[in-house]
Amino acid sequence: MVRLPLTPAEIERGQRLGALLRRARGERSMLDIALDARVSPETLRKIESGRVATPAFPTIAAIADVLGLSLDAVWAEISRPDRGVGPASSGHSARERLAS
Repeated sequence: MVRLPLTPAEIERGQRLGALLRRARGERSMLDIALDARVSPETLRKIESGRVATPAFPTIAAIADVLGLSLDAVWAEISRPDRGVGPASSGHSARERLAS
């Protein structure tokens, strides 16, 4: 299966996601957060650096849970510049929005 290149909007959204997770992690170690979320530290590092712009929904859900972030808050933060509207107005669940 060939994966299509990411759009500039997807790349920017991935960078915003990474920045949000870094801010939410604060002074806590990347290793501790990754282990608590049951993801590899390398995966978390790639997401935080924007190298993985479209991570799997379960991965983001697990990391957000460990960081005390709601998925609605994550989606609202990372999608704000693209749409200019709140997450509730799209008619999709948080799971559908993060997977898209």
